[in-house]
Amino acid sequence: MKLSQGLSFLTALLICGASATAQTYRLPGQHGAQHGELIASQTNTVEVGNTTRYLESLFEEEEEPEFDIYTEGWESGFVNCYRNATVPQTAVIDVSKYAMPHPGYITSPYGYRKKFRRMHKGIDIKANTGDTVRAAFDGKVRLTKYEARGYGYYVVVRHTNDLETVYGHLSKFLVEPDQYVRAGDPIALAGNTGRSFGSHLHFETRYMGYAINPAAIFDFANQTTHTDTYTFDKNTYQNARNFSPEANAAYAAQYRATHKVEYGSAARKSTSTSSKSSGSRSYKVKKGDTLSRIASRNGTTVQAICRLNGIKSSAKLRPGQTLKLK
Repeated sequence: MKLSQGLSFLTALLICGASATAQTYRLPGQHGAQHGELIASQTNTVEVGNTTRYLESLFEEEEEPEFDIYTEGWESGFVNCYRNATVPQTAVIDVSKYAMPHPGYITSPYGYRKKFRRMHKGIDIKANTGDTVRAAFDGKVRLTKYEARGYGYYVVVRHTNDLETVYGHLSKFLVEPDQYVRAGDPIALAGNTGRSFGSHLHFETRYMGYAINPAAIFDFANQTTHTDTYTFDKNTYQNARNFSPEANAAYAAQYRATHKVEYGSAARKSTSTSSKSSGSRSYKVKKGDTLSRIASRNGTTVQAICRLNGIKSSAKLRPGQTLKLK
């Protein structure tokens, strides 16, 4: 037998043996068909570049989920719940959608008090016991608490612009923890509780625990914000912005002329005036009026007045001008 014939014979034997083995362990016909389809589907290769571009096209319209501001330190029970947080050097904060917490004038400014040898981390606003205190911005109530040797009854609200505000020495809560409030919503009644020597509202503005000078954000003499944005800076957050003692004194005189301001007075002209006008559908602007002051006295918000009258919060008011309130 030639060599080539021998090799052919061996090859034939191997083929026959393989066929016999395959027949011995044959899969059911259905499985065989599925196996064939699977192999056929794998013959089409997918390039990595094409896959990446396809996935990018699926998610290009999606936005990053918003960070939940109502988590960090929410259950701490402290006014400053950011003690271990990393705070940026600067941050731009939107303060355009605001309401004045109370229309009173400043009775004690922010800053170090030599008499008490401690820092006054907010400002004191003239208010009589029972006067309405309103949320400065939209947000959620984090704390309603009592501190006998400090704030007395106080409320802390965390806002959608990343600020927190503190309202102290209150006589009554009008909100509960976890309740969502809008700018201008009533949240409490002013009082004389805790370490206080007369009815007033203690008001703080904080960014991640840093107690900002409220006069850096609010122009209390004109009952508005200085600008639509406030830039927090670790080097300057304790400074006021355009604060004028003369302007505050002039506003205080005007406020006294239209309100009964004696400490502990039960009969308050401001309350009676507000209750009379709260049902009004329009308001005639008087000299010295601001949108915030009008909103506070009539139980509404600056945003609502602007929306009803088609004006901006920065609009200048004219004496005699009529504004819709409802």
